[in-house]
Amino acid sequence: MQLLKDRILKDGKVRSGNVLKVDSFLNHQMDIELFEEIGKEFKRRFADQTISKILTIEASGIGIACIAARYFHVPVVFAKKNQTKNIAGDVYTGQVESFTHGRVYDIIVAKEFLRPEDRVLIIDDFLANGAALLGLTKLVRDAKATLIGAGIVIEKGFKDGGKLIRESGVRVESLAIIESMSEEEGIVFKD
Repeated sequence: MQLLKDRILKDGKVRSGNVLKVDSFLNHQMDIELFEEIGKEFKRRFADQTISKILTIEASGIGIACIAARYFHVPVVFAKKNQTKNIAGDVYTGQVESFTHGRVYDIIVAKEFLRPEDRVLIIDDFLANGAALLGLTKLVRDAKATLIGAGIVIEKGFKDGGKLIRESGVRVESLAIIESMSEEEGIVFKD
């Protein structure tokens, strides 16, 4: 998606440790017009599938998932990273390790919002090591729902996550795949 790649080149900042800061338009301050185009692109890429739910993880994926859901006309369910008093009853749980934060989170979705009859599209902002996507995939499988695939805004193609997820049989559609990045050389996209 050229619009997204151009925006990453213009406003993204590469930091040490393979961190790409896109917080000025994607995951802190959100450019809703860009999100609209991202949502349209996910709809185009998954137009051959029937989707009944979009699943994401808090917090950065929520805004993107909500805009995308408008094009699929389905609800968004997000996995919470902490048990709250608002989630009572039966839940699906998993664990994810955050690449950015360097810690492990328990993720939780109430069973009432993820059912066996659901056809689920996972949407997330980044794919690096694949931990979040594996955790979300586990929730879908635990629910005995059908996993249609995963829509990823930015994939770090030089990390193993994308390969790992694809080899597990999950269809992954990434809008921008970064082949390499460094503070000195900048960002190179995979064609």
